[in-house]
Amino acid sequence: MSYSIVVVGTSWGGLNALRELVGKLPASFRVPTVLVQHRHRQSDHLLSTFLQERTQLTVAEVEDKMPIEPGMLFVAPADYHLLIDRGSFALSTDPPVRYSRPSIDVTFYSAADAYGAETIGVVLTGANSDGSRGLRRIFDRDGLALVQDPSTAESPTMPSAAIRCVPDARVQTIPQIAATLTELTADASREGAPRAPRSSLDPRRTAPPGGA
Repeated sequence: MSYSIVVVGTSWGGLNALRELVGKLPASFRVPTVLVQHRHRQSDHLLSTFLQERTQLTVAEVEDKMPIEPGMLFVAPADYHLLIDRGSFALSTDPPVRYSRPSIDVTFYSAADAYGAETIGVVLTGANSDGSRGLRRIFDRDGLALVQDPSTAESPTMPSAAIRCVPDARVQTIPQIAATLTELTADASREGAPRAPRSSLDPRRTAPPGGA
C-alpha cells in the first residue's frame, strides 16, 4: 500500500518549522501535502508566498472544492476549518475547536477517515495540544504518525502532547521528518512496492538533533 496524503499541523513557531520542512522536500515529491498553521483570522496569503520562496513544489492556499493533486503543498486558509474528502477539500465555518480555526484536529480526523492507512500525520512546534487527538485517529486507522522532537521545537507543548497521545509516534527532528517523508513516499511510488510494516520502522528511535 502506498501513502496518498501527508497532513502537517503546527502553531507557535510554525513559520520557521514549515519553511525548514518544505525546503527539504525534493522537487520530485509527489504526495499531496496539507499544511495547517494556526494564524490570525485576518491573515493574508503571505504564508503561501513565503513558503513558495523556499520550495520548487507548487504552494496553493486551499479553496472550497479544490481537487487534491500530486506534487502540491496545500495551505489551510485563515479562519476556516479544512476538511479532506477523498480527492478534494471542503471548507467549514463551524465554531473554533480548542479556540482554533483552522483546527489541526479537524483536518487530521477528516484525513484519517478519508484515506485511512494511506495517511501520514505530522505534528510540529506549537503552544497548545491541537493535533494530538487527530494524530491518534490517523494512527488508529493504521496511518503513520510523525512528531517533531520537542527538544528541537520552538514551542514543545504541541509535540509533547502528541507524543503523550500517540506514544508509538516516530519522534524526529525536522530534517529527519523530511527524509522520512521522502524515503517512504519514494518507496511507495514504485509499482507494486509494499509499505514497510509499522513495527519495522522503529517508531520511537531518534537520532541526535544534528543527525540527518
